[in-house]
Amino acid sequence: MKQEWAGGLVAFGLIDHVDLTAALLFSLVFSQQKQLRSSCLRKSSGSPRFLTSLPTSDFVIIMKIIQSHQDVVVPKGVEVSVSKRAVTVKGKRGTLKREFQHIQVDMYKVGKQRVRVEKWFGVRKQLAAVRTVCTHIENMIKGVTLGYRYKMRSVYAHFPINASSQKSNTVVEIRNFLGEKIIRTVNMAPGVTCINSPDQKDELVLEGIDLELVSQSAARIQQATTVKNKDIRKFLDGIYVSERTNIEKA
Repeated sequence: MKQEWAGGLVAFGLIDHVDLTAALLFSLVFSQQKQLRSSCLRKSSGSPRFLTSLPTSDFVIIMKIIQSHQDVVVPKGVEVSVSKRAVTVKGKRGTLKREFQHIQVDMYKVGKQRVRVEKWFGVRKQLAAVRTVCTHIENMIKGVTLGYRYKMRSVYAHFPINASSQKSNTVVEIRNFLGEKIIRTVNMAPGVTCINSPDQKDELVLEGIDLELVSQSAARIQQATTVKNKDIRKFLDGIYVSERTNIEKA
């Protein structure tokens, strides 16, 4: 992430000369400080206690980040469009769209294969959002090219857990959890499929292009097999995520 700093006396950034914004910032702070000092002197009426609390200098040095940005490189075979802080990513596995209306950053394309996210005069949390947005875009690109795959394993001590996929691999039915007769039904998130692994016993395989939807579907399965009213240190039965990987290798 590249950042430009501006101070009361000099600007530290990607350029060697003093930035115009830094000069304006310094002049504003300098004038406000002098006005504050002169008004305090007029109101103090010569009070020694009040005079000693005044700053010893006529100016203060304020360091502020002028601009911070980070670029996301778009690989070949992927199309990315940005419009009103809404990012659309198209690849061989599908299309993903995500809106960032709640984050006050500037987003635009630099050339054909690069997306830039930048923030002007941001505080610490706002600057951290720049990297967060870039990470979301990178996850979208990886999803439409490589896809996401989660593997889950059944863990039981006595009663075997029977988990099977139904309705075109969009619903998971869980039976015999802790010997209970109730059938637990878990719906997958849109665009996520779940199948029984043909190579491993008691294993479920979840696949999709949206990382958050795949992980949310795995969380639904795990939460459906939560042990109630028993010591979870002893009763470890459930279905847990065993592996997180991609459908294709990079």
